Amino acid sequence: MDERTRRTDDDLAPALRRTTPDPIVETTSRSTFRIGLGLVAILLAVGVYETVHWMRAPSAGGGRNAPGGLQTVGAATVALGNIRVIVNALGTVTPLATVTVQSQINGYLTLVAFTEGQMVQKGDFLAQVDQRPYEILKEQFEGQLAHDQGLLAQAQLDLKRYQTLAAQNSIARQQAEDQVFIVQQFEGSVKQDQGLVDAQALNIAYCHIVSPVTGRVGLRLVDPGNYVQTTSTTGIAVVTQLQPITVIFTLPEDDLPEIMPQFNAGTELTVTAYDRANLRQLAVGKVSAIDNQVDTTTGTVKIRAQFDNADNALFPNQFVNARLLIKTLDNAVTVPTSAILRGSPGAYVYVINADSTVSVRKITTSAVDGNITAVTSGLSAGERVVIDGTDRLRDGLKIVIAADQAAAGGDAQGAGQRSGGKGRGDQSGEHGAAQRQNSDGSQSSPPPSGGQ
Repeated sequence: MDERTRRTDDDLAPALRRTTPDPIVETTSRSTFRIGLGLVAILLAVGVYETVHWMRAPSAGGGRNAPGGLQTVGAATVALGNIRVIVNALGTVTPLATVTVQSQINGYLTLVAFTEGQMVQKGDFLAQVDQRPYEILKEQFEGQLAHDQGLLAQAQLDLKRYQTLAAQNSIARQQAEDQVFIVQQFEGSVKQDQGLVDAQALNIAYCHIVSPVTGRVGLRLVDPGNYVQTTSTTGIAVVTQLQPITVIFTLPEDDLPEIMPQFNAGTELTVTAYDRANLRQLAVGKVSAIDNQVDTTTGTVKIRAQFDNADNALFPNQFVNARLLIKTLDNAVTVPTSAILRGSPGAYVYVINADSTVSVRKITTSAVDGNITAVTSGLSAGERVVIDGTDRLRDGLKIVIAADQAAAGGDAQGAGQRSGGKGRGDQSGEHGAAQRQNSDGSQSSPPPSGGQ
């Protein structure tokens, strides 16, 4: 047997008894803690760097922080002006007349002469009802009238004859007196017949249907060929008057003390109608009527304003915003509404002092007209107030006005451009002079770059 295969257990024992070194194991909790601590340290370092960088970086143009730590604000000057005292209300366009055209007789509708949406004048022909039955009745009543008129003429002639004979005592006086009453009876019959004839003539006129008002015709409600009746509730069409037209709106009863004296004195109160979005002006009119009582459920009163509506800008039942001009305040102290702040002391503004600091000034406001507010106390014309950037202001803070800063920046930029242009012009002039010397044949040349 080969000696290489004869290995005893003693030869293999040292290899079997050989052990591997213990691995270095670190607990999971300790490694996680170290990782989290490192991330927190990185975030803190980034936050500190960004904060310091933001505080030191100068803002460009109209930023909040001006160079040197000054607060940049927008400013406006307090001035004198006219303020309109306006009351806003919600209103509905209401026509002065909305007429449902109905037939006043029964009959077949033979003709519709209008077009849907057509503008018609008062008295224009709209529809026709068959008038032949009423013409026949009229002829019958005219015949009855002629018959009764003949009897009346005969009775009147007999009355004259009987009165003559009674005066001669040729007949009994009673016969002459009875003839008087017979004449009166025939006169009544003639009047009755004449009334029946006139009634049929009126029915014939009703067969010719005309527009009762000037306005716009709506959609057709009945087609030709239908049998129309006086008891119908739908009608033939609806005619709505558009010119003039009114707007009915409601105002709180608290505004009546300012409105009623002017209305009773005959002062014309102007009302301006705007669209649903309260952006586009539709028409300008005046107050025509005020309701006679206040609605107790809402505490409001209805007011009607009339508009010419020549361009048909107002449409019936349209929702509009009404602005009623009550009065105008002349030469009032005005300030932009954006400058007024509200707080525990009430209304106040930041006034810009002569040393470019701001101070809090309490004011009393009055009417508001768009972006301008009237101030009754606290400000004088000519003072400057802050209108933008008030969120970081405090009393006594040093500020810089954005318009002044922009003007200074523009002047500096213009000066830099002028100086830069001049330098480039000098260099070009020197270079041109050198070129001219070279063309003259002189040995001088411009200095090389680098100053050697």
